[in-house]
Amino acid sequence: MSPGNGNQNGGRKGLLERLEAGPVICAEGYLFELERRGYLQAGGFVPEVVLEHPDVVRQLHEEFMRAGSDVVETLTYYGHREKLKVIGKEDLLEPLNRQALQLAKEVAQEHDALFAGDICNTNIFVDGDADSAAAARAMFEEQVAWAVEAGVDFIVAETYSWGQEALIAVDVVKPTGLPIVVTLAIPQGEHTFEGWTAAEACRRLEEAGADVVGLNCLRGPATMLPLLREIRDAVSIHVAGLPVPYRTTDAEQTFFSLTDPQLEGERAARPFPDALDGLACTRIEIADFGREAYDYGIAYIGVCCGAGPHHVRSLAEALGREPEASRYTADMSKHAYLGTDPLVRREYKEDYGRRL
Repeated sequence: MSPGNGNQNGGRKGLLERLEAGPVICAEGYLFELERRGYLQAGGFVPEVVLEHPDVVRQLHEEFMRAGSDVVETLTYYGHREKLKVIGKEDLLEPLNRQALQLAKEVAQEHDALFAGDICNTNIFVDGDADSAAAARAMFEEQVAWAVEAGVDFIVAETYSWGQEALIAVDVVKPTGLPIVVTLAIPQGEHTFEGWTAAEACRRLEEAGADVVGLNCLRGPATMLPLLREIRDAVSIHVAGLPVPYRTTDAEQTFFSLTDPQLEGERAARPFPDALDGLACTRIEIADFGREAYDYGIAYIGVCCGAGPHHVRSLAEALGREPEASRYTADMSKHAYLGTDPLVRREYKEDYGRRL
């Protein structure tokens, strides 16, 4: 493999080649979607589903592919040592990671898609604590080793609110020769936990050797896009943007901080994570985000926690694609009451339509 290329199969284009040619779409959001379907518990968000219901994980990979994703991202977010320790199942660490990689690899090969390994925030890193930094590094090293062995095209290192933890991830991945996409999760207040701006943190990641830098999770399109523009202006490498599909605002910049006046009591003050439905973006808003982001030069684009295949399809269509799932994109011309097709009965359009 050529370092920094990720092109393992002769003439097959790797991540960076594809980014040079146009947008690369990456579907994330596995944890929330599987929780909605009843296969994963909110709170811990540990992807035990990989071992308990591998067929369900494979099906979701397939659905995201049909909707237009260019990347099959391995479901190992929160599949690391610390999260498994919290639920008393650390013994499942290696089988979970290997199974997740195999599922993602099979689907990627079937669709000629990019196969990505995934590492993420460890929830143990603390600024100035050498022991926590060493433990985070060890967690990255074991997951990256399994990903390399599985033959991934590149590594996603995601959802870091500590910029320094993201730098450790880059330092672990670079010796493998694989491209690395590093995305930060910027909390309320617009700075990383150590006080770096998103642009400053991404400059540091670029200097450390990251191939793609940007943001994912926490922020919806409205509060992520302004930071993405600052990052795009600050770095010379490709930029990634993968918001959550929720209507965050200047006052409530992350989906952790969203409130919902339609709810009562504690749920009104904190709908996260399982009462966010009334605050979700439409697929139209996700499409608008994709166009705006790409027009500004953000080429690695996706949707994070809360995303479903319908969001991915709309994003793909907004970027000029016609994925397999576009066969079922809405066509209201055939609707019984609202349709314009001449075969739709006039009485239903004109009479019953007025009563709706």
